[in-house]
Amino acid sequence: MKTAHAPDLVRLADLIESFARQTILVLGDFVADEFVSGDIDRVSREAPVLILRHRESQILPGGGANATNNLADLGARVLPVAAVGDDASGEALRDYFRSKSVDTTGLVRVPRWTTPAKTRFLAGWTHTSSQQVLRMDREPASELPDNAVKALVRAAWERSPGSSAMVISDYGYGAAAPDVVRAVLTGRKRRGNRQERQPLRATLDSRYRLHEYAGLGLAAATPNEAEIEAAHAARIGNDSGQLERLARRTMLRMGLGALVVTRGRDGMVVFERGRAPQALSIFGSDQAVDVTGAGDTVIAAFSLALPAGATVLEATHLANYAAGIVVMKRGTATVTRQELASAIRADATGATREEAPGS
Repeated sequence: MKTAHAPDLVRLADLIESFARQTILVLGDFVADEFVSGDIDRVSREAPVLILRHRESQILPGGGANATNNLADLGARVLPVAAVGDDASGEALRDYFRSKSVDTTGLVRVPRWTTPAKTRFLAGWTHTSSQQVLRMDREPASELPDNAVKALVRAAWERSPGSSAMVISDYGYGAAAPDVVRAVLTGRKRRGNRQERQPLRATLDSRYRLHEYAGLGLAAATPNEAEIEAAHAARIGNDSGQLERLARRTMLRMGLGALVVTRGRDGMVVFERGRAPQALSIFGSDQAVDVTGAGDTVIAAFSLALPAGATVLEATHLANYAAGIVVMKRGTATVTRQELASAIRADATGATREEAPGS
């Protein structure tokens, strides 16, 4: 598989400067990522378990909310459309985005519905790094009701004029289900808004049902290798030929112009229609601190770069830089526009030194 040429770093820096001029619509499953940290106090007499002395609790945006958070920190104007329950987790997500001046009017409050939440318990000794010892998930007991789905579609319609791209973040909770996306895209065409001079470029990150979005006219998708394997009930391993065969089948089945497959410490591979695949090595260390939410960072940076004028390969390079930065942070984290620009500048400086005579 061909390794991608080193990118034009000046060009990437110019693209980052254009991020602030983009408006991105996010249709996604919002998840509350809660982190409960404690110091190990002792082992319980009641059972062979650790007793933690509570230190702090924090709720951060996860799932589609993390993609939204990354887009905001990368400088875009972001318009999230999602469902939240009338519970503490849903209100915490609303409050979080209000504090960052993100428009929350597209968040549909669903009575008697549970906001998906993942609580991670972190334990450590005093003055040592905490490690995750347990995760507890709270999920909705029922599907989104029809009136909530209609409200989501309507909210997406209302926010699509003027949006330069749409990110679909599907974690299986219903807000970004294939039927919802189909209703948004087909209904948008029927409405025929004169302000919309070009199709809304839609990109997909789907955890469990990649191929169910076939025929919707999506521009690209960013699955990880495990999601490609699950979609085809096949194993890839170190077989690059198998990876290309499965990726091409997915592109053909879904009608995609591009597919970016993330492979953890093995980097990313870009597939485009009519072009040879391009492999990108990871940016930074291959010893990630925490990969939680890294896929959300990838879809955010990639989708933001395209309307800013990037080619698919350039957008993937930027997403690769962003992912390399975010996996070195603990918890559900984001990358800022300043951090991304600094990484590009540092790489450019290093390349210049290597090329200098006598270096």
